Amino acid sequence: MTVVAFVLVAAVALLHVYIMLLEMLWWDTPRGQKAFNLAPDFARSTKVLAINQGLYNGFLAAGLIWGLVHPDPALAWQIKIFFLTCVAVAGIVGGATSSRKIVFVQTVPAVLAILAVVLA
Repeated sequence: MTVVAFVLVAAVALLHVYIMLLEMLWWDTPRGQKAFNLAPDFARSTKVLAINQGLYNGFLAAGLIWGLVHPDPALAWQIKIFFLTCVAVAGIVGGATSSRKIVFVQTVPAVLAILAVVLA
């Protein structure tokens, strides 16, 4: 895998670790409220839902990291493509149902990483 592909996949993984932390730990803090444009009352009342949502973002990050460290290049390629596709689809759904910004934050980096992995 090229350095560019590695860096892009790692960046998407780290982004999802950060999103996981925002949703699981910081949802009802000023940082989480600012990131997701949440009113304090809404953040408090939806904290449990956000924890579940954050867990899924953690799974995406874990899968991407697994793909980066897997010793078999052929299987690692498949793992990365699968999890990057999951991220891209999640971004499309989030963009359609929540905020268009999600497409640029999630889908665009995932698609760029997919292209880098495929072309590597």
